[in-house]
Amino acid sequence: MAVLPLIAASLTVLQGQAVRLEIAHDPGVEAVHVEWGEQRIPFARRGDGWHATIGVDLEAPPGEHEAPITLLFDDGREAVRSETLVVRRVDFPTTELTVEPRYVDLSPEDQARAERESRETAAIYATLTPEAYWSEPFIVPVRGVTGGRNFGHRRVFNGQPRAPHSGADLRAATGTPIHASNRGRVVLAKELFFSGNAVFIDHGLGLYTVYLHLSEIRVAPGDIVERGEVIGLAGATGRVTGPHLHWGARVLDARVDPFSLLALAPEGR
Repeated sequence: MAVLPLIAASLTVLQGQAVRLEIAHDPGVEAVHVEWGEQRIPFARRGDGWHATIGVDLEAPPGEHEAPITLLFDDGREAVRSETLVVRRVDFPTTELTVEPRYVDLSPEDQARAERESRETAAIYATLTPEAYWSEPFIVPVRGVTGGRNFGHRRVFNGQPRAPHSGADLRAATGTPIHASNRGRVVLAKELFFSGNAVFIDHGLGLYTVYLHLSEIRVAPGDIVERGEVIGLAGATGRVTGPHLHWGARVLDARVDPFSLLALAPEGR
């Protein structure tokens, strides 16, 4: 996780990382937002500064990207501060896996279902809640686990290339309690074709975490969950090769390594 302070000449970041933006509070400033990835992302006020989180997608083009920050004053004035992020390429490896044929050569019914669910989750990621639900650092959702595998890996299922893996795989036996990585609102809790039993949590300001392949779901859409609360049990549902937790993170539509969230400072509620 990288931090962009006030008026930095440029910041070098990696594909697939969450980036925290910080600027100091100026007298009269009542709102701040940043333009990134065709989205307008609001900042949250905390102490003497303003803070926001943006995501550098795992397939973001390498090179320089502008991130103009706009300050809105209580007298109607606006000030724009142009910041530059230099995105560096990451050479993600390729992983070949063997799964049930039905998850590779889809029937017409399964294809229609997968497309319907893809539209549903895309609509979730496109929704920006203009407040932060969280006020503490993020945590790993499986107790005792300190790292994950396969984020960004190019996946080949049964010999057929598929999209990059957008989350981290955490070791977890079936029945292992899965904890919310931070406070937020549950926006999806149901079985999906590829993802199996899934829980999506909106943490506010465009930041989402997802928990896939669960054996059991213990929350419902609309629930406000607290950091560390058990939201389900690990399993092997959906397109998997064995029990584990797929822990994913999105900042709006940007796919980022969920472990990059651990260094984010609290935004405040």
